[in-house]
Amino acid sequence: MSKPKKVALAYSGGLDTSVIIPWLKENYGCEVVAVCGDIGQGGDELTGLEEKARKTGASEVYIEDMREEFVSQYLWKLVRSGGVYEHKYLLGTSIARPLLAKKQVEVALASGCDALSHGCTGKGNDQVRFELTYKALAPHLPVIAPWREWNIVSREDAIDYARERNIPISASTTKIYSRDRNIWHISHEGGALEDPANAAPDEIWMLSKSPAQAPDTPGEVTIGFEKGVPVSVDGKTMKAFELLETLNTIGAAHGIGRIDLVENRFVGMKSRGCYETPGGSLIMFAIRELEALTLDKNTLHYKQKLALDWAEMVYNGLWFTPLREALDAFFDKVCENTTGEIKLQLYKGNITPLSRKSPFSLYSLDIASFTMGASYDQKDALGFINLIGLPMKVRAALGGKSK
Repeated sequence: MSKPKKVALAYSGGLDTSVIIPWLKENYGCEVVAVCGDIGQGGDELTGLEEKARKTGASEVYIEDMREEFVSQYLWKLVRSGGVYEHKYLLGTSIARPLLAKKQVEVALASGCDALSHGCTGKGNDQVRFELTYKALAPHLPVIAPWREWNIVSREDAIDYARERNIPISASTTKIYSRDRNIWHISHEGGALEDPANAAPDEIWMLSKSPAQAPDTPGEVTIGFEKGVPVSVDGKTMKAFELLETLNTIGAAHGIGRIDLVENRFVGMKSRGCYETPGGSLIMFAIRELEALTLDKNTLHYKQKLALDWAEMVYNGLWFTPLREALDAFFDKVCENTTGEIKLQLYKGNITPLSRKSPFSLYSLDIASFTMGASYDQKDALGFINLIGLPMKVRAALGGKSK
């Protein structure tokens, strides 16, 4: 690859991307355009970010507000799909990457950049997620991945590199956790977490209360849905970002949404991480309860199968693909009647359903009740059982035995 003149860098202001700006300038002699997306990181992550990027060497800085787009066009698709990776992970980092990479490409093309760069390591999933998006949206732009080129081999090395160049960073050799945060979740990796034999230290948790320290009195919240999309909290209609922000506050106060996971990365290795997803955990729990009312058995079970495929695709960075779009069309159709309200009880990290209501409920009290009614003739069960059991009866007559 010939040396580029202007590189668009996916910039967060964290340790890796902070050292990448001077590294690109030193090794490629190029201009660096820093591109950051506001997807609800919260805290002070965006405070002073533009000034920091410019002081580090960026010639242009773009901080794009993508909060509402992230929730309504990405996270709500996740909710409708029901996608969960390996039983626990609600895809908080995975689903943000295609949006951030898409915005980076848009800025690169608009500002005349001739290359793209990111701060993902050569061991992780994020390099795949960013670069597959690049290939889908700007395949002609070459990619510089410093972690696959430079002689920095650890976060300690990166910290030393930053200190030598007076680059302000929050990471240290004693507090070495790697975190990724947005409105949906925060992830924690590295440090003591690298050994799965270690319990997660109390110090890592940032969003949620410890269940042990959560209120002794249970809390309650009602989440309203329209066609599989969360639209209200306790009867109050809200925009997407505000709604999720509200549920994050409620869930975090009761210790909801903490997980500790050893997962299989796309690149082939196992890794251990801890995640906090308070509002997302409430929403995903609630929509499953609502679907139990509104979906027939075959549709519900088939949706569960496809949700596994959808989650794996998103985890692996395959957002901009025809199959993901087709699966979303299926989920949109399935969720046409996923409308109603679910009331939940929250208590020390646990979620319990209190009430399920939907105008499209398929639950019939007359049929389900133990009281005998006219809508269900129990005598019909005899023929049903006989037909289902026919192959077993034939096999038994031939002397077949089950082991």
